[in-house]
Amino acid sequence: MSQTQSNQAYQSSQKLGAGARQTEARALLEAARRLSVVKSEGSDDRTEYRAALRLNWRLWTIIQSDIASEENALPSEIKANVMSLSIFIDKHTVGALAEPDTSKLDVLIDINRNIASGLMETPEQETPPLPQTSETAGGNIVA
Repeated sequence: MSQTQSNQAYQSSQKLGAGARQTEARALLEAARRLSVVKSEGSDDRTEYRAALRLNWRLWTIIQSDIASEENALPSEIKANVMSLSIFIDKHTVGALAEPDTSKLDVLIDINRNIASGLMETPEQETPPLPQTSETAGGNIVA
């Protein structure tokens, strides 16, 4: 799947009503699952190993692209942290592809699962202000 196709699939899922946070969490969990399958099978099938790493790498490339977009409304500090994490993932992935070793998948699996877990949590909602009562309205009765 090309970068353009990946972005189009992501955008169409948004149109279908899937929340961005849940969509991202599911994508991270799927990439983690595929890495985990390769690790647990412990086979010498380098094709599956490379495919799982490349899927994860493409996902993080999409995340990098989104974070770098001027339209991304995340606070600058969060953007910087996610970008730093994605650069680490880039470097780690290159190393894992250059010198295949299933133990190198652990950190990628853990990162994906932890980020997905955070994305699946419901952000704290601001509590609406309480309606004024006669006590809070300075003794005046509020209708």
